[in-house]
Amino acid sequence: MTQKTDDTQPLLRSITNEGHQVYTDSPSGWQHDSDINDGATTIVDFDPHGDAENPLEWPTPFKWAVVSMLALMAFTVTLTCISVVPLASDIVRDLSHSPNPPKSASILLVTIWELGEAAGPLLIAPLSEMFGRYPVMNAANLLFIGASVLAATSQTVPQLVVARMLNGLVTAVNVLNPAIVGDMFVSDERGGALSLLFLAPLLGGACGPMVGSAVADRYGWRTVIWMTVAVASACELLFLLCFRETYKVAILRRRARDMMNSRAAGSARSFKTAFDEAEDGLRGGRPASEWDKLRDAVLRPATVLCNSRVLMAMSLFSSFAYSYFYVYSTTFSDILLDIYHLTPVTVGSCFAIFSIGSTVSVVICNRSLDRIYRRMRSTHKGVDKPEFRLPLAIVGAFGLPITIAAYGWAAQLRLPLLFLLFCVCAIGAMLMLGLIPVMAYVVDAFGLFSASAITGIIVSRCLISTFLPLTAAPLIESLGYGWGFTVLAGFSLLLAPIPVLMLRFGAHWRRSSKYSRDA
Repeated sequence: MTQKTDDTQPLLRSITNEGHQVYTDSPSGWQHDSDINDGATTIVDFDPHGDAENPLEWPTPFKWAVVSMLALMAFTVTLTCISVVPLASDIVRDLSHSPNPPKSASILLVTIWELGEAAGPLLIAPLSEMFGRYPVMNAANLLFIGASVLAATSQTVPQLVVARMLNGLVTAVNVLNPAIVGDMFVSDERGGALSLLFLAPLLGGACGPMVGSAVADRYGWRTVIWMTVAVASACELLFLLCFRETYKVAILRRRARDMMNSRAAGSARSFKTAFDEAEDGLRGGRPASEWDKLRDAVLRPATVLCNSRVLMAMSLFSSFAYSYFYVYSTTFSDILLDIYHLTPVTVGSCFAIFSIGSTVSVVICNRSLDRIYRRMRSTHKGVDKPEFRLPLAIVGAFGLPITIAAYGWAAQLRLPLLFLLFCVCAIGAMLMLGLIPVMAYVVDAFGLFSASAITGIIVSRCLISTFLPLTAAPLIESLGYGWGFTVLAGFSLLLAPIPVLMLRFGAHWRRSSKYSRDA
């Protein structure tokens, strides 16, 4: 295992040309740009002695301002997604004009969002690696607002289901937020920023059902969706005015184009990024057309996923773990209404308990993730390994099955409401302990390909989260809450050793993938 290249260093040795960094892989050695023959390829990179365009060197307050904007949009997306969860049955009854619509319709109204999110990242992440984060993020946000307007004006259940799927389809923050953090922060500074980005959706998840139930009770469910449209519009205005491009390759491609446009008349010299030079090398030196780049970008998430056993294993683990959020979300209202006989507004307030537990874990990760990383690095003679992110994930992996089973038996045995709420709080805590370190691990391990790697995880996660909750209803109907959730906990327990195996063998297994940064 060789020591990993520092994020702040260029890929090749540098020479300076008009304030830009240019490199050449001439067989005769490194030359000044003025000495490079026409027809030579010059590789463009950031100035290692200081470069204002390098996101890693941006002022720290501005970096955190960007993180805050990302967190605000993540809050809004989750608010939009979760605010209708306790209202799903009432919305279906209203739109279908039926007093007893099938339970699967209200479940699908909640989980269909994840089916959209399964498809969206396949285009969002690759496009962000082709055109940059800024245009893709803003375009996706505008489409998100449009889909929310469609949801607010839906007249039938199928129309609302389609609108909700489109909402998930154009959700960019889940895919791009971790990658943008990786663009701006070096490895041992990412934990805090990632924790904040996980905290924001939890706050949205806490406020969504509570505010949604109260607003719907007085003004109707459509007002809830219009409220989220207004918040999303305010967020997008901030992005348009304040967000900057963070993706290194996009910035350097723009720099290379500027240098190409300013080259001397008649010069055949070409300027490229190291990323594009590597991509051309995979084609035997043939330059890529725009169509080639788009095709490769769209296919890259599947390529990265299939090329990495580590990513496939972590994807399987995180996908099943995340799906239990929707299993809990689609059963919690029924338990509180049918077993504990709470009012709808009180039910909405109880959903905040999950976010309280999740917030505890986010705080733990914020305070411990980077600290654990640095401590393990020091005990390994200063060698960086992404696997140093995973100790907390092990705690979450083995704690989640216990809390899932306890939640089911609390409902089955009609234990005191306080104990049920404690179980929900514990599920939120274990879920975040399992997921946050995994996302930090993927960002560290896959570097420039982190958006595509995260997409691979999100796609599988969304597919499982769409359909696994649909199996919970018949499982509970046939076995009851206790044994039904015990079966689900058993599946979770089978996957719990994956973070342990990654911590022990992941560094070796990653060598087989060319997309892992230190492979």
